[in-house]
Amino acid sequence: MQLLSRGDAGPPVAEVRAALEEMGILEPTGPGPALFDDQLEQAVRIFQQRRGLITDGIVGPATYRALRDARWALGDRMLLLNTQQPLTGDDVFSLQERLLELGYDSGRADGVFGRQTEQALRSFQRDYGMSPDGMCGPRTLRHLGYLGRKVTGGRPGLLREQERLHRAGPRLSGKRIVIDPGHGGADRGVSVGTGPDQVTEAGLVGDIARRLEGRMAAAGMEALLSHGPDDCPTDAERAGFANSAGADVVLSLHVDANSSPAANGLAAFHFGTGTGATSTVGEALAGFIHRELLARTRMLDCGVHPRPWELLRLTRMPAVRVEIGYLTNDRDRAALLDPGFRDVVAEGILVAVKRLYLLGQDDKPTGTFTWAEVLQRESNRPAAAR
Repeated sequence: MQLLSRGDAGPPVAEVRAALEEMGILEPTGPGPALFDDQLEQAVRIFQQRRGLITDGIVGPATYRALRDARWALGDRMLLLNTQQPLTGDDVFSLQERLLELGYDSGRADGVFGRQTEQALRSFQRDYGMSPDGMCGPRTLRHLGYLGRKVTGGRPGLLREQERLHRAGPRLSGKRIVIDPGHGGADRGVSVGTGPDQVTEAGLVGDIARRLEGRMAAAGMEALLSHGPDDCPTDAERAGFANSAGADVVLSLHVDANSSPAANGLAAFHFGTGTGATSTVGEALAGFIHRELLARTRMLDCGVHPRPWELLRLTRMPAVRVEIGYLTNDRDRAALLDPGFRDVVAEGILVAVKRLYLLGQDDKPTGTFTWAEVLQRESNRPAAAR
């Protein structure tokens, strides 16, 4: 779809306005052409803030999908598996949350009615004497509403995620990691300068991704790039690649931009909705990466944040997005242009992944774990014997 912003008009704007009015974010207007005015832009920003989206006041694909999903409440429609075009929406999210509370493993509550959600629903229907047709209609909804929580002491999806981490063991060897350099192909992301002096986000994070890939391969890991240099898949496609590959972790690399040249610093993001659904292992890994890179680069601390972005939400494994500075800031840009700095970033991310699997055992202070020590621990041989 086309981007909608202030000054636009027509049926797509009318659809956005109607959705926001239905949610009570925007006051209804009288008859007349649907205009994307200041009032609508502010309403879009409020909606984006509530959904954890980038609050730019522009309706792009992510905001449009979130608007569409937010209009569905559990019970508004029949929910069932559609393999060609899976159902998505807040009603699907509510169903998944309910099944998880009752002890049925519908996977991560991501708002997408997939095969695992259908299987969990069938199991619930079978256990409570209903026809296990995998469709959530009025009778199934009544039974879901009758029952109290069965699972206490923690959200079952999070406990399963933590248990998989414990079973994985401390060694990096054999771990499958998807490295996702942001943008790609014709989409270069943030760019500064022109001609031969142009610096692009895609070029910088692509270089960091290759440096990280080489280090991971040397440590015995299986590192996979989510796409080639000439491709720019959507976030959903990147998540699908990681799921198909059976990755253990996804690392998405980006740099940021801001209209103010003073904006600078490092931030990390993991899956979380702000309503309880989160990835605890993703949060832990985001924290490790954030702290390691801060200690090694001395960049400004911009925090670790939960977000429901598609790449973080649709992956079935912990995923972290790292924003490594602002290309629009002179200091951050100078650092990113230094190959030595990009080596430091790659090493810091690898060490953070190692920390995740160590589970606090035989660890070292943040910023002091070296690449050579990682290799030594993986080989289980003294450095002098190599």
